[in-house]
Amino acid sequence: MIVEFASVEKRYGKVHALRDADLAVPEGSVLGLIGPNGAGKTTSILIMASLLDRDGGRVRIGGIDPAKDAMAVRRHVGYMPDFFGVYEGITTVEYLEFFAATQRIRASARPAVAADLLALVDLEDKADTDVNTLSRGMKQRLSLARALIHDPALLVLDEPASGLDPRARVELRELIGELHRMGRTIVISSHILSELEGICSHLAVVDQGRIIAQGSVPEVRARMLLSRRVTARVDDGSVERAESVLRARPEVSRIDTERSLVRLELDGGDDVSASVLGELVASGVAVSEWRIEAAGLEDLFLQLTAGGNGSGGGMAEGAAS
Repeated sequence: MIVEFASVEKRYGKVHALRDADLAVPEGSVLGLIGPNGAGKTTSILIMASLLDRDGGRVRIGGIDPAKDAMAVRRHVGYMPDFFGVYEGITTVEYLEFFAATQRIRASARPAVAADLLALVDLEDKADTDVNTLSRGMKQRLSLARALIHDPALLVLDEPASGLDPRARVELRELIGELHRMGRTIVISSHILSELEGICSHLAVVDQGRIIAQGSVPEVRARMLLSRRVTARVDDGSVERAESVLRARPEVSRIDTERSLVRLELDGGDDVSASVLGELVASGVAVSEWRIEAAGLEDLFLQLTAGGNGSGGGMAEGAAS
């Protein structure tokens, strides 16, 4: 594991930001760190980047304890914050060369490093452009290039799609996918759950300072999903009979029909699904299709955080969360 948290604690005064948090990020994965407002996502990100000390527990980043050698951890980690700060009157190439100097890259190599990164993030035609005149999407790509200056094994991205228009989000998502294909391990904190669909191989759900679920996306779906959407196609003459059978089942809710299609929500796993389908067939309903829809991240999030003390009501997170 490239990132390991074991029983990690963090407090801000009386506020308990992380409580007995356990987290494991497999090398080569793209892990989506999701959670409601104030859940502890940004606190976790800052600890990963060695920018915030924990109050208790064990942390290892690339096998290194950041409390003992923060500089060694920072050589492994590229951190992209959720804000973009820059000096006035600096061009994109000057911006990258400045950060290359902070990473102790020799002066003769800095122009080539900057040029390669600008090409990677598709900003080579903006090399001599004042950074402050760039669009929000371009600034985010430049910030990602800065995080890659020292060729880190781990990228930690805090709300990378925040404030971007739809086209810029697509471009950023494609760039993150390309970086993953190049062998990077990536942790993404985001409240825009739809942006993580199709990107993440793993998920960690944070709620009230605790990691309440983690694993590969299929594992989290299989372990935590309580309700699934099912679409059944039946003969036109069987619709009323199908409705009657389904309404008698306590596991079935929200039945909608449209000609020969019957849509429902089903509480339970594969055994319940098989039982309901079997009862339909035994009752003489001709079922030609029984399709269980995979849950999206928003469905998973809402189910995982249900029953909390209200934290699940907001999906925007401040920097101190």
